Amino acid sequence: MTTGFFSDERCFWHAGGNYAFTLPVGGLVQPTFGGLPENPETKRRLKNLMEVTGLMGDLDCRGAEPASREDLLRVHPASYLDEFKRLSDAGGGELGRRTPFATGGYEIAALSAGLTIAAVEAVVTGDLPNSYALSRPPGHHCLPDFPNGFCLLANIAIAIEAAKANHGLGRVAVIDWDVHHGNGTEGIYYERDDVLAISLHQDGNYPTDTGFVTDRGEGKGLGYNINIPLPAGTGHTAYLAAMDRIVLPAVEKFAPDLIIVACGYDAAVVDPMARMQATAETFAEMTLRVKALADRICGGRLVLSHEGGYSEVYVPFAGHATIAALSGSSIAAPDPLADAVAARQPKGRFEAFLFEEVDRLAEEIFSTP
Repeated sequence: MTTGFFSDERCFWHAGGNYAFTLPVGGLVQPTFGGLPENPETKRRLKNLMEVTGLMGDLDCRGAEPASREDLLRVHPASYLDEFKRLSDAGGGELGRRTPFATGGYEIAALSAGLTIAAVEAVVTGDLPNSYALSRPPGHHCLPDFPNGFCLLANIAIAIEAAKANHGLGRVAVIDWDVHHGNGTEGIYYERDDVLAISLHQDGNYPTDTGFVTDRGEGKGLGYNINIPLPAGTGHTAYLAAMDRIVLPAVEKFAPDLIIVACGYDAAVVDPMARMQATAETFAEMTLRVKALADRICGGRLVLSHEGGYSEVYVPFAGHATIAALSGSSIAAPDPLADAVAARQPKGRFEAFLFEEVDRLAEEIFSTP
């Protein structure tokens, strides 16, 4: 069976907002050509690279229907959806924090969620062994009634709830390796024990007031939320150590029926939105580890849903390495920055400090009931 790849050109047409990087234009802030760092080129160039190398030919490429209002209402209140749709129909606008959109933004965001819904459904029903959703706009920051961090709808949560409602899906583990804390997923499942939410992220990056290791869930959800705030500069070997010592054991103990990865590439060494040192190889190795775990504990049921990543040059290579690892394809796109990023990996006392920090986080997480 072949890995599914879900995408739609219309998702690349999501746009809006008069920003220069993350600053509203005005006063002393001049406009920039690219606007927000969340732009279509990182995703489009990933797909282009896969077509050029031939990797697309090793995948089952599909589209999807937009998420229905019924799908969206399982996560988002009607008042939020109504205001989003009103502004979208009126020419666009902005809700929450740094989540602008143009005319039709509501429909494009629903389509983005629909790609993740379809990717999850295909895996849950056994139609595909695993899948990748090239969703845009992203979703892991979006709370039920407050979009932020470029995220307008909670794509992964919407897909989980659709699969629960339509296919009786049970326990789900969400592994979020986007460099920013998955505060939306955390907030939605903070008091539930049927979804294990794990976020690896750069400590204190975004949001600055969430993502603490002490935030473990509440009520029934106590212990089912795991934050792994890694120090700036964390590189390849320490990322894999965090996976091996914290993420994989926690997921295996939880014994989910499905694993979903919130797959951001902004922990990469050249990303403008973070200060981490992950490489294309890091993402491939993390994917292989999660895939092996899924094969062992939940019949291989694994979905990756695209989140952040803002280097137009590097995201395509990180994504290509990830999707090749997911699919088992032998088609490679060699990392053109491999030598440069290897030279910048943590060494000596700083590398030792990073391993100590991973061990400290593991001890704190696993010592909490």
